[in-house]
Order: sequence, then C-alpha cells, then structure tokens
Amino acid sequence: MAEQQQQTQDRPAAQPPPLPAIYTRSARKTRVGEVISDRMDKTIVVRTVTRVPHPKFGKIVKQVRRFYAHDEENKAKTGDTVRIMETRPLSKLKRWRLVEVLGK
Repeated sequence: MAEQQQQTQDRPAAQPPPLPAIYTRSARKTRVGEVISDRMDKTIVVRTVTRVPHPKFGKIVKQVRRFYAHDEENKAKTGDTVRIMETRPLSKLKRWRLVEVLGK
C-alpha cells in the first residue's frame, strides 16, 4: 500500500488531453479608428489608417479603410476614437463590433 502511494507521488499529475482544433480559436483581430458616421441605429462606420511601405518604391503610404461595426448601446459618436473587434457576420456589411470608446 505504501509502495503504491510512493509511486503515485513520484509521477507528475496527469494533464487532460488538448482540445481538438474545432474547439479552440485564434485571437480575433482588433483595429483602432475614428468614427466617421453614427447615423444608423446600432451601427457605426469606423475609418482606420494603416501606414505601409509601397511595394515597389518603399515610400510609406497611408491606407484608409472603412469598417461597419455593431454598437449595441449607441455609445460612439462622430469624431470618437474607438477600438473594434472582428466578429461573426451580423449583416451584409457588418463583421466588426465596438469594444470600447478610447477618446472623444
């Protein structure tokens, strides 16, 4: 009896097997941008500016992109800086949701 206890104490604790890939998911993308429209109900339009080098010439150029994001409580107003996160499709254009309002 004492020998069995000694053997179990020497072995590390059993770890559960890792979850299959269908149950784990990677981190969702987030973006920071400025609200350019809040006229729709529960929807905002966010403009993000990304600085990338030009593929041929190497000069840093700005890429401007517009995202439609879900704003459940209509918190964000035009001109606010917000953080949005990728989510499942909510409508024809909405694939993002509002995480937080960073500044006015």
